[in-house]
Amino acid sequence: MRQAGINGRDVAVALGRQLTLGAVMRGLRSRNGWTLKEMSQHSGIPISTLSKVEHDRLTLTYDKLQQLSARLNIRMSDLFAEGETAPAAGAVPTGRRSIGTLAQSVHVNTQNYDYYYLCTELRHKRMIPSVTRIRAKSLEEFGELVRHPGEEFIYVVEGRIIVHSEFYDPVILNVGEFIYIDSSMGHAYLAGEGCDEAVVMAVMSSADEDLMAELINLHGERVQEVESATAPAARRRAAKKPERKVA
Repeated sequence: MRQAGINGRDVAVALGRQLTLGAVMRGLRSRNGWTLKEMSQHSGIPISTLSKVEHDRLTLTYDKLQQLSARLNIRMSDLFAEGETAPAAGAVPTGRRSIGTLAQSVHVNTQNYDYYYLCTELRHKRMIPSVTRIRAKSLEEFGELVRHPGEEFIYVVEGRIIVHSEFYDPVILNVGEFIYIDSSMGHAYLAGEGCDEAVVMAVMSSADEDLMAELINLHGERVQEVESATAPAARRRAAKKPERKVA
């Protein structure tokens, strides 16, 4: 049963401190006066999993985040600690900063990429940093080029990537090389020849105040496309895969 009035954003603002996914989950549970067992009943996620998430020892895949959103009647972006309103133009600098590790990131898994979103405790961000593992090796495997508001910067950390874009010929980038593109232009990043996967550091920016929500919605569309093209047996196998800890 969906619970009315649960708002991860209100929890994020009220806590007023560094917010990981675990902190947001603890805040949601505290706000509703639930035990871990009750949270498990409402969300459909095992108690052991919830406990590990709340203690920042485990993150959740896209499917689990989507399940939380649906069962608790909150928006997906609320789980990323995004706030209600952006600060006014010309506001006094807050001097805020974020220091962390990959283990504190929020992990979103799709067919083509593993995204590790960083600095998720900061609200009102105009740029979204992430570390991304790229697996797809062909456009046929990748599917339609993706588009979203803003611009992005990609720096190759491991392996080799091939960048396909709507208006340019494909370009190969090796470790230490980078590219800056208009994100509204159709684009795709593929693992280059000889690489099982590549790792890149990405920074996405936009004047759109809801960039995080745009990216999460984009993930959802991609996952739905994958599921609709996957045989039922393959979906069942995927559902049995254990949740992954962030390395």
